[in-house]
Amino acid sequence: MKHYHYIFTGAGLSALMTVYQMVLSGKFRHQTILLLDENPKKTNDRIWCFWEEGAGNWESIVHKKWETALFANETFQRDLDLKPYHYKMVRGLDFYNHVFELLSTQENITFLNQKVTEIEESGSTIMVETESESFSCNRLLNSIYNSPRVGSQSEYPILQQHFIGWTVKSEQAVFNPEQVTFMDFSVAQKGNTRFMYVLPVSSTEALIEYTLFSESRLPAEEYENEIQQYLQKLGSTQYEILEKEQGSIPMTCFPFWNQNTRNVINIGSAGGWTKASTGYTFKNADGKSQALVAFLQTGKHFWKFHKKNKFWFYDLFLLDILNRKNEKGSEIFSSLFKAGNPGLIFKFLDEKTSFPQDLSVIFKCPKVLFLEAVFKVAIKKIKHQLNYNKTL
Repeated sequence: MKHYHYIFTGAGLSALMTVYQMVLSGKFRHQTILLLDENPKKTNDRIWCFWEEGAGNWESIVHKKWETALFANETFQRDLDLKPYHYKMVRGLDFYNHVFELLSTQENITFLNQKVTEIEESGSTIMVETESESFSCNRLLNSIYNSPRVGSQSEYPILQQHFIGWTVKSEQAVFNPEQVTFMDFSVAQKGNTRFMYVLPVSSTEALIEYTLFSESRLPAEEYENEIQQYLQKLGSTQYEILEKEQGSIPMTCFPFWNQNTRNVINIGSAGGWTKASTGYTFKNADGKSQALVAFLQTGKHFWKFHKKNKFWFYDLFLLDILNRKNEKGSEIFSSLFKAGNPGLIFKFLDEKTSFPQDLSVIFKCPKVLFLEAVFKVAIKKIKHQLNYNKTL
């Protein structure tokens, strides 16, 4: 059985960002690192987007960026000037190739295309089983999402940001390549929070995603029928589907970090690195991975890594509303973007605003809904604490 200093179970976005930062730091050259994932990371299986000021850490692989965005619902639309931000798109395959190009030059790093079947912590050693081999390590970073653990609890609501997207090439020039469609709620809501998301790379080529914030996924044909209807609405009657993607991102304030131990940490969506209220992961993972690499160098226990902030509570309130009244999503986001300052909203979603700025954004939203959410969350917390005390 081979022993490593670090094992990554799962080699998705957050794991690859973290090991990438470990290499760049130059502090882990003499420590062995193993990455395990059943996906070989050889295809363009997803696209990540984020907003950012100036040139960031991943600028060399940004496929497309925009300075303006469109927000729309059934009664109005607004062009959003994103300054000082750019909205940026990174293709999955470009990201994988960029990271693995660096990792391939590191003799201390191994990637194995194997499925993890079991993780067991015993004292200061962690055992990892795959379908064909066994390994051990001193410290483990896990990004394999545990759906049953989250789904079996009722204290924290869990929604999904689920979608199917088509990258299409249209015979008609129907897209504005200078503007991303951030959210278009003009599609039928059907009792949910449903919108179209469009990333145009030219006047004839774009990724179009039919996206929902709701509890359950739909049959594949329902997403695709909506995409077809939206293309017709835009004026595209002849087009070629170049690529398809689909996904389901957990949206929850469940405290994943409570599952961390002295030498095992959950990262990525499995560690609560996804922005709970929006499903955005790329920018969060970029910041968290850098913080984690600095933390690794301290040798501290993993349960000391996470720090809860005010934005966790804001997300909790929004998810409470969408969990109870899923049809209110369009109203909430529309009230936010109809008159709000786009730059300030994106700064707020980036968790970089002051408390007065927070209030100026939050007060754009329906106040009764949020006051009700604050009350219900508080009551739920009190009941949970009382039940906990009874068990002591």
